[in-house]
Amino acid sequence: MRDAVVVVSGPGQVELVEQDAGELPDGSFRVRTLFSGISAGTELSYVKGTNPYLHATWNPDLGLFQPGAASARYPVSRLGYMQVGRVVESRAPTVAVGAVGAMTYGHRTGWVADPVAERFVPLPDDLDPLLGVYVAHLGPICANGLLHAAADLCGTDVRSLGDGVRGRRVAVVGGGVVGLLTALFARRHRAASVVVLDPTPQRRQVAGALGLETLDPDAEDPAVLLKTRWHHAAGDRGADVVFQCRGQAWALHLALRLLRPQGTVIDLAFYQTGADAARFGEEFHHNGLTLRCAQIGRVPRGLAPIWDRERLSAETIELLRRHGDLIRAHLVTAVAPFDQAPALLTDLAEGRRRELQVVLAAIDPDQSARPADSRR
Repeated sequence: MRDAVVVVSGPGQVELVEQDAGELPDGSFRVRTLFSGISAGTELSYVKGTNPYLHATWNPDLGLFQPGAASARYPVSRLGYMQVGRVVESRAPTVAVGAVGAMTYGHRTGWVADPVAERFVPLPDDLDPLLGVYVAHLGPICANGLLHAAADLCGTDVRSLGDGVRGRRVAVVGGGVVGLLTALFARRHRAASVVVLDPTPQRRQVAGALGLETLDPDAEDPAVLLKTRWHHAAGDRGADVVFQCRGQAWALHLALRLLRPQGTVIDLAFYQTGADAARFGEEFHHNGLTLRCAQIGRVPRGLAPIWDRERLSAETIELLRRHGDLIRAHLVTAVAPFDQAPALLTDLAEGRRRELQVVLAAIDPDQSARPADSRR
């Protein structure tokens, strides 16, 4: 048995490589891929050659990038973290043949997994398996953003993801997949207002189709508009919390300008080229603001025993149950055959094709497939 694997062999060079599927050791299980979602942030940074792991040494003990040999090198053979697979063989008593679950094993048509070392999140029967691409990793990224907002307000006494947004004015900068799912999480948890800001008309259109309010930051100054609308007290106007979901310096600068004094930006973005234009001498300094990075590698300090990755995945499943039809119709803009992955990734990295969410569909005889290439 052979598996097809997406490999980035160099900047702008993506190919499908066949690998032996391997034996099935005791305690492990084998999945065949149903769907594999493409992340436009981390994955494309390897295709573009901009990922910091390609240019410096990551010292995990010190938590520093340092000069030296790169921590990641081409070829990159484990790319992607949004997979849905069906179990076709199992020698693990906890994972049954036929089960469908979300995993993070990269773009490949099959995988042998150890249930002790890897996560397998079973998908409920009432959830479209294509939406499972969000369950293992990307949905928890967004849920972790809300968790950071809750911890900013409540410390370690966080009872619900809504603790940081309920009844509060929320702005989301960036209308990509992370921004839109974060906005849906905030609305679901009863934020008083949720506004998505993005200069791209297509992204604002998708946000509107999801029932979210939008603003074009290039049309007029959104900080003036929202601070005029969101009035707390004399000299106290603006968003209670801003989720920054676009990895560009102008977006961080905008997020800071939207906040009320002593407000907080929860930053979920990945700044591949840094953020030199953030201008920390302006609103950040004069309004006493807070910037918190909500990186999925950790939850807020003191919350790990209660808010683990499984709980964040469970929160994601509930969001998808509530809004799955809209997300499937508007957020997923292309579903393509797995063998188109090299061309898709290079086209996306070089800007020849623009999509919000691309999902690769592998052939599975037990799965009724949707159209191979559906674009909206």
